[in-house]
This record gives sequence, structure tokens and C-alpha cells, in this order.
Amino acid sequence: MILMNGSKIAKERNIGVSKLVEEALKKYSRRPNLAFILIGNNPASESYVKGKTKACELAGFDHVLYRMDEQVEEKEVIELIERLNHDNLVDGMILQLPIPKHLNSDYLIDLISKEKDADGFHVVNQGLLYQRKKSTPPATPKGIMSLLEHYNIPVSGKHAVVVGRSNIVGMPVASLLLAKDATITVCHRATPNLAEHTIKADILVVAVGKANLITKDMVKPGAVVIDVGVNRVNGKLYGDVDFENVKEVASYITPVPKGVGPMTINGLIENTFELYVEHMERQKM
Repeated sequence: MILMNGSKIAKERNIGVSKLVEEALKKYSRRPNLAFILIGNNPASESYVKGKTKACELAGFDHVLYRMDEQVEEKEVIELIERLNHDNLVDGMILQLPIPKHLNSDYLIDLISKEKDADGFHVVNQGLLYQRKKSTPPATPKGIMSLLEHYNIPVSGKHAVVVGRSNIVGMPVASLLLAKDATITVCHRATPNLAEHTIKADILVVAVGKANLITKDMVKPGAVVIDVGVNRVNGKLYGDVDFENVKEVASYITPVPKGVGPMTINGLIENTFELYVEHMERQKM
């Protein structure tokens, strides 16, 4: 079994981006700039944003954090997003999820300009992804594909089973795997006999948010197991996969934490750099 060290790989890739930034500064007048919008005081969101800002610093990005009160009116969030959309010094923007329930997350995400959509959640970017056209892919699926590439894990001709169908992970990662010529099965809460599908997977991606959902008997010997789940149980983090037992049969497996999470942040960093280059080139026209 090989442990897929997302923390190490993400750090290496972010340092690689920093070298690209230094090269870009020979051509452009400033560094990439990523804006974060954080609403409320969700401890998990605070932690995620802290990790993302550290990655920005490692990659040589400028960044700014906009904090908004838990009870903020939606019109204030709209005004901020529209202002950042028109700010020529901002290349990428993220609205840290989750946001308070009185706010419409789908509407606010789609209000972010697709040219500044660093998370890859905008409906147009997702539509372009599904049509296999140039787009900004969601950061977690991008990070997963980078992990597979780093470990030289073949995708073409393999059977990939994705458990979870969210627009943030499940559906876009299925699309990216399909684009690499994998055969795809997508499972979800209405799938009967889940184990009948997971046991056939050469590549198993699990993203549902249920601790230890996938057990050893549900995994094909030699499978590559990508665990996207982050579940806090009695103060400890667990993935969606029973790591301690599944690692005995998997050929490759991601830990929780330090697996997919850091690669998600790397996906965000790489997306932002690409948006920055496109933005600077448009300004030259």
C-alpha cells in the first residue's frame, strides 16, 4: 500500500507555482491576487481560509480577506462580489462555503464572474467542463486528478466508481475521469447495494460526508482509494473510508487529514494562477 501524501505533493506544486509567478513578474506589473469572502465565524471555514492564505503566501500571491457578519444582508454580499468583479487588481475570488442559510449560495456563486471563479463552481464553468471545453474546474476534482497524475496511476480503461454526486466533487470528478477514458459509475444515497458497485472499482472516489462508510469488504484488492470525506467525530477527524482496515487491501489510499484537502487548496492556487495570466493578457488587449 502506498500512502498518497497530499500535503507533500501540494507543497511541492505550490512552490512550483511560485516559480511561475516570478517568471510572470518579468512580463506583468504585479503578482496574482486572490480575494476571499468569509461570512460568519464557522470554525471549519476559518481553518480552511487560513490554510488557503498560507498556500497563497507560499505561491507568492497577494491575497485579501473580506470578513462579513453572520447576519449580513444578501444585498451587501452582492455589492461586494460585484465590486470585486470590476476590480482590475483582483484575479480570482472565492466565497467560502458553507454560508448562513438566509443567503442564497447558488445565486451568489453564479454572481462571481466566471473569469474570476477560482473555485470552479460557476454554472458556466461547470457547463464547459461537462462539454470538455476549456474551463476552470472545481478545485477538489482538479486536486484529485493531480494526485493520480503524480503517482502515475493509469486512468484510461479503468473502472472508476464515484460515491457522491455533488456539483463540487462527485459530478465534476466523474466528468474529469471520463475525459481521461475511464468507465464511470456514480453512486449516491438512492443506490441500492452500494458494495456491489464499490467492489468493482479500480479507482474509488468517496465524497459523501459519512464517517467510515466504506469498509474493507467493499473494496477491490489493489484498488486506488481517494477519500474526500472530512467528518469530525468526538473531536477527531475521520474520512468516508475506514482507513485502518481498507489500507490493507488498497494499492494506493489518501489519508484524512493531509490527503485530498491540501490538494484542493493546490487546485485553487493553480486555478488562480491561470486566471491571473488570462486576466493580465486581456488587459494588454
